[in-house]
Amino acid sequence: MGHITALILAAGEGKRMKSDKAKVTHEICGKAMIEWVYEAARGAGIEQCIAIVGHKAEQVKEYMGNRVDYVLQERQLGTGHAVQQAHEYISGSDGSVVVLCGDVPLISSDTIRKAIEYMNSMGFKAVVITADFLDPHGYGRIVRDLQGNFERIVEQRDASEEEEAICEINSGMYVFSSKELEMALGLLTNDNAQMEYYLTDTLEILLTKGYSVGVYKVDDSNEVLGVNDRMQLEHISQIIKKRKMQ
Repeated sequence: MGHITALILAAGEGKRMKSDKAKVTHEICGKAMIEWVYEAARGAGIEQCIAIVGHKAEQVKEYMGNRVDYVLQERQLGTGHAVQQAHEYISGSDGSVVVLCGDVPLISSDTIRKAIEYMNSMGFKAVVITADFLDPHGYGRIVRDLQGNFERIVEQRDASEEEEAICEINSGMYVFSSKELEMALGLLTNDNAQMEYYLTDTLEILLTKGYSVGVYKVDDSNEVLGVNDRMQLEHISQIIKKRKMQ
């Protein structure tokens, strides 16, 4: 499968956590959220893990130590901008880049490994990890064409009534071919209301350049649940406790 690098997005401020701790260092069953994600990546056979840090970066570094390399996103200008900061780990590589979220602790090694294998076996240049949610409100929706192929991601605020009814959501986690990701990152713009660089725009760039993008849907939607507040942190803690009892 070639060289694989995992980029763990961990620069967010996490205001809704109402805490002095870095968001991704909040613990679930004795381990920080980012540690659950890191262990999932390592379990998938990924040796090089990069944490993209920003707010309270020193706390993340203190917690993770030398288990990962670090890239600093000094200004939070979007997910695309975050990944751009890791250019030295992407540039010139013939392998793959897996983008994971430091606040999505239930992602499994099996899903990461299968998403990588799916991209390589099908000849895609990127794969979006998705899930079906009964209540998809707030998430970007996966729009497919009539043949069921990936067409685009539409955010909640931009979705039509028909698109809002779509239950398949974007997890915010992806697998990319390194070469094509590097190309697409170089073409990103911040021509939007938030003036941010969105990683989702790289998928559209790849499609317009004639490359194919795939979708890997998880069976267990819990795997892509993110943590934005204390209630969600507790909810995921309960899921992990139940798993341990099985």
